[in-house]
Amino acid sequence: MPKNQKPKSGPARGKGRAAISAQQTIPYVQMLKDGICKVREGYYTKTLEYEDINYSVASTEDQAAIFDGWCGFLNYFDSALPFQLSFVNHRSHGGSRYKVNIPPAQDDFNSIRGEFTEMLKRQIARSNNGIVRSKYITFGVAAADLAAARPRLERVESDLMGNFKKLGVQSQPLEGREWLALLHGQMHPGGREPFRFSWGDIPKTGMGTKDYIAPDSFDFRQSRTFRVGQSWGAASYLQILASELSDKLLLELLEMDAEMTVTLHVQTVDQVKAIKTIKGKVSDIDKMRVEEQKKAIRAGYDPDILPPDLITFSKDAAALLADLQSHNERMFLLTFLIVNTAPARQRLENDLFTVGGIAQKYNCALKRLDFQQEQGFVSSLALGYNGIEIQRGMTTSSTAIFVPFMTRELRMDGQALYYGMNALSNNVIMANRKKLKSANGMYLGSTGSGKSFAAKRELVNVFLATQDRIIVVDPMGEYAPLVRRLGGQVIEIAPDSPHHINPMDIQLTVNGDESPLSMKADFLLSLCELIVGGSEGLQPVEKTVIDRCVRLVYRGLALGLEDAKVPLLQDLYEELLKQPEPEARRIATALELYCTGSLNLFNHPTNVKTDSRVVCVVLKGMGENLRKIAMHTTNDFVSASVDTNFQKGLATWCYFDEFHILLRDPLTASYFVAVWKMLRKKGCVPSALTQNVKDLLASREIENILDNTDFMVLLSQAQSDRAIIAKQLGISEHQLSYITHSNSGEGLLFYGSVTIPFVDRFPKGEIYDLLTTRPEDLNNDAGA
Repeated sequence: MPKNQKPKSGPARGKGRAAISAQQTIPYVQMLKDGICKVREGYYTKTLEYEDINYSVASTEDQAAIFDGWCGFLNYFDSALPFQLSFVNHRSHGGSRYKVNIPPAQDDFNSIRGEFTEMLKRQIARSNNGIVRSKYITFGVAAADLAAARPRLERVESDLMGNFKKLGVQSQPLEGREWLALLHGQMHPGGREPFRFSWGDIPKTGMGTKDYIAPDSFDFRQSRTFRVGQSWGAASYLQILASELSDKLLLELLEMDAEMTVTLHVQTVDQVKAIKTIKGKVSDIDKMRVEEQKKAIRAGYDPDILPPDLITFSKDAAALLADLQSHNERMFLLTFLIVNTAPARQRLENDLFTVGGIAQKYNCALKRLDFQQEQGFVSSLALGYNGIEIQRGMTTSSTAIFVPFMTRELRMDGQALYYGMNALSNNVIMANRKKLKSANGMYLGSTGSGKSFAAKRELVNVFLATQDRIIVVDPMGEYAPLVRRLGGQVIEIAPDSPHHINPMDIQLTVNGDESPLSMKADFLLSLCELIVGGSEGLQPVEKTVIDRCVRLVYRGLALGLEDAKVPLLQDLYEELLKQPEPEARRIATALELYCTGSLNLFNHPTNVKTDSRVVCVVLKGMGENLRKIAMHTTNDFVSASVDTNFQKGLATWCYFDEFHILLRDPLTASYFVAVWKMLRKKGCVPSALTQNVKDLLASREIENILDNTDFMVLLSQAQSDRAIIAKQLGISEHQLSYITHSNSGEGLLFYGSVTIPFVDRFPKGEIYDLLTTRPEDLNNDAGA
C-alpha cells in the first residue's frame, strides 16, 4: 500500500492536550464523488476551476469592461451564499502539464532532434520554476440535508458558469477526485508526493477520503509558523489600510516565484441591513459633529473647525450610503488570507518579506495570524470554510479591485509547437495552429527583430513533431541552408540556375467538384495577362483564345493517351500561332520572350524533386518582370503541391518570406489572396513574413488576408509602422509597448482571441546557427 494511503497522526497541539490525527484537522465531514462536499452539518459546498483571460495586456476600455463584468459577477451573490476565491501557486515536480511531444527516431537529424528536445525540456522546467497557478471559486449553501442542497448547488453552479462565460472565461466544476487532488496538493507543498486515489479503494481499505490527502503530520505548536509534513508554513492576513486600492496588488502577489495560497472569503451583507447599519453610522458621526461644535462654542473658537478624522469619516460614510442606495453597489465582508509554504524556514521568511513588501507598496500591511496558524491554514483550503473572524467591510467595486485575471496561457497538448515564454507569467507557450478557425498566420517585424528566426524555429518544430510537408517561398535564399540540413530540396529559380519548374505541370486526378483543367486554365489566363500587361489586361476574345489553346495542349493527357507528355509553355505558344484570330498572334508574340527568347527559364520540364518533404523555392537574381512571373508560377506550384498532399492525407506548412512583394502587382496580389483563402480548406498552414509593414498594409488586398488570419507574431516595429499596425489591428497602447524598442525575439503573439507578450531566448548551438541571419553571428561562424 502506498505511503500516503496510511492513516497519519499529528503531534500534540500543546501541553495538556491530547494528540489528534492529521485527518481531524481537515475541516470537512464528507466528500462525495460528484463534487459536493459536506463541510459541517447543514452546510454544503461546490468548487469551480476557471481559466484566465487577458486583463493585464488589454486596452483601458477592455479592462474597464472586464472590471464592470466582474462587479456584476460579485453582485450575483446574496447574503445566503458565501463564497471563497482561491489562488493556488503549487510547485510541481515531474507532474508538469507541459510535455515534450517530439517522438524519438534514429536518422540523419538526431543532433537537431536532441538539441531541440533539450531546449524544450529546459524551457518547460524554467516555466516559473515548476509553479502551476490555478484559480478556484468555492460556494456554499445551508441546507437540512444533501437532497435539499444538491439542486440549489447545481443551480448556482449553472448560473456562475453562465456569468463566467459572459466574461469570456472558461470554467468547469471539480468532481470529487479532482477536488481531493487539489486539497492533496495544498497539504503536500513541493509536489513530491503523488496523489493516488480511486473511489474503488475506499470499500477495499475501509479508509476515508481524508486518509488519502492528509500529510504525515501537522505541527501548530509555534505561534507564528507551522509545519505541514516536512515543509514550513505561515498564515497571514492582509490588513487593508488604503482608501483606494490598485488592481495590480493581487497580480503582483500571484506572480511571485513561491508556493502560496491567496484566499478571499467573501460574505454578502443583506442590502437592507447594510443600508440601515450605514445610516446608523452616519447618525453617530452627526452626533459627534454636534458634540464637537458644542465644545468649540464653549471654548470660544470657530465651531466649523472640526477634527480631520471626523470630516473624513463623515464624507466616507455619506459616499458609502449613496453607493449602496443608488450606484448598484453591495456591501461585502472580506477576509483576505495568505498562506506561504517553503521547504526551509529561511526560504519561508524570505518569501514573507517579499509579500510584505508588495503589500506595503499598495498601502496595505501583512499581519501574521499569531496563535491562529491552524485556523489560518485550514481556512485557506479550497473548501468554503472560514475560521478567521478578521473581516473588512467592502463595497462591490472595492472588492472587485482584486481582479482575479492576469493573462491567458497557451498550453495545448498533442502536436502543439513551441512559441517562446509568456513574458507575464514566464510559462512556456505551446500552441497548435491547426486548432484555429483559420490557421493562416503572419510574422511582422523590422530588420533584426527575429522575424525569420521565429518562423524558422516553428519550421524546425513542425519537422520534428509532425509528419507534415513544408514549402518555403524564399526571395532572398535565407532558408536554403536550413532546408538542406533537413534533407529537403532547394529549387533556385534564376536565369543561370539549372533548376526548373514547369508552369504547365498538372495533376489530372479529380478532387471533389474542382476540375484540375479549369484551375490550370485560370492560372494560365492570369499568367498570360501578367505577360501581356497593359492597363486593360486581356480582352474577352483573347481570354477565349487562351482557354481554347489550353484545352488543346492538354487534350492528350486528358484523354489518357500513352504518348501524351506534359506540355511546355512553348506548346501553348505554338498552339496560339495556329489560331486564326489576330489576338492569338498578339498573345503569342508576348509569350515569345519566355519561350524562345532570353527569359526562357520557365520553358523547361520540371527537373527537381517537388515531392520532397521540405521544399524551398529561392527567387533571387531576377529582374522585376521575371520576378512577377516567377512568383506567380511559384504560387501555382504551392497550390498544386498542397492539393496533392491533401489528397494523400498530408498537411502542408507554407512560408512566404518578403510577403509584401507578392502584393505589389494587383494581378499577383488578387491571385495570391485566392490561393490564401483556398489553402485553409486543403489542410494547409500558411505563414506570411515581411519587414515592410507600410508596403504591406498599403495593398488593397491586405484586408482580405487579415480577415482570413487568426495567428500573428508581431516583433519590434519601426516607429512609423507601429501607428499603422495599431490602427489596422486595434492594438492597445499597453500592447504596443511590447513591440516598441523591444529586443530580438520579443513581441506579441495573437492566437485567435488570445494575445500574449512573449520572449524567446533560443540557446546557441547547431539549430541557432541554422536559424540566425544576424551578421555578427554569421561572422563569428565564419571566424570559427
